[in-house]
Amino acid sequence: MKSPVALKRVARTTAVLGCASVLTLGALTACADDSSESSSAGETSSLPSNAATGDPIKIGFITPEGGAVTTPMVREGGEAAVEYLNNNGGGIGGHKIDLVVCKQQEEPASATKCANQMVEEKVSVVVSPLGAQGAVMLPIVAGAGIPYVAQAPVSQAEMATPGSFMLSGGIVAVLAGQAATAAKDGLKKVTLIIGDSGDAAASVKALGDPMFQRAGVALNVVTIPTGAADVTPQITAGLADNPDAVSILGDTRQCISVLKTLQTVAPDAKKYLIASCLDKPVLDAVGNEAVAGSKAFTTVNLSSDDPSVTQYRSVMAQYAPDTDPAGLAYIGYQVVAALGELNGLEGAVDAQTFKNALSEAKDVPLPAAPGITFTCNGQAFPPLTSLCSKAILVSDVTSDAKLENTVVTNN
Repeated sequence: MKSPVALKRVARTTAVLGCASVLTLGALTACADDSSESSSAGETSSLPSNAATGDPIKIGFITPEGGAVTTPMVREGGEAAVEYLNNNGGGIGGHKIDLVVCKQQEEPASATKCANQMVEEKVSVVVSPLGAQGAVMLPIVAGAGIPYVAQAPVSQAEMATPGSFMLSGGIVAVLAGQAATAAKDGLKKVTLIIGDSGDAAASVKALGDPMFQRAGVALNVVTIPTGAADVTPQITAGLADNPDAVSILGDTRQCISVLKTLQTVAPDAKKYLIASCLDKPVLDAVGNEAVAGSKAFTTVNLSSDDPSVTQYRSVMAQYAPDTDPAGLAYIGYQVVAALGELNGLEGAVDAQTFKNALSEAKDVPLPAAPGITFTCNGQAFPPLTSLCSKAILVSDVTSDAKLENTVVTNN
């Protein structure tokens, strides 16, 4: 894990994952498919009355929108968090938020333009909740001394660049959580199924093997052709040693393909699923019975009645009533709302103030992720110093595809 080659493999791995890291472009497109549909995510409550009165601070918000991958719901979640903080949550250290939004089209030219805009407008911090252009934007943003905050990393730059703060651990958290859960449940063998995109399988194996070995669990990584109509031969061969659980890493399309095959060749297999495999298009295609009884590894649980989740639903109902709270909106909400949890921002605020506050953040609750905290001192996962957490929510999936019995692993 400490070699440059291994680090690069770990970095590239996240680009092939689905919505657990919420950063695979194919998964983003699929996850966004039901964004216009309304769903009832749970109960809401009244919001407090604590308007921000301090001088405004500029926060930059860069989001994929308008291109091949477009996620307006992420922006809407972030904007709802700003409205909540300004009108109800006391702002950031008492300051009102002046949100500077830039939409990039998931290609270098527009991403560069957005990064430069943030520098020109002298924002105090840049929030880029998700997207695959971090390696383009981060050098510009961090080079200007502005901290860069995301929900989870995609690029090597985001994982280990000073001034970069990743509030969740992405693939690191998923694999560490699965290894710990397998050990806790007494499992001895886990087969992980992933598409054969680039060196994704080799990267996952390089990262996952030591984690599972330390947990006393054998990990077998099986690749499937990403564009194959029938993956039965690969999955059948991969399950020949009768593993105790099957983990699926991929976007919604891969989840559908693998889950359908498992229903035929191993209907009783215990499944470890990331959020992309629990997305509405997947459930519509395979039925709730295909995921019932699985373990889910996520950074949000909208089935929860935890106050932080109820607050998220309430904020969305108040400030973004036409946006589905069960979609990707939570990512934009989480990252912006997390800034409101920081200490040390009560006085004059600039980029250095934000950088100090983030660097000194310790055990800060991640909004709408009950039990998960972030600590940004570089020690959450030392090989990748920008990760602020490697925690994950582990839940049982019910017969109606809801999450219950949620516990926090590796906090």
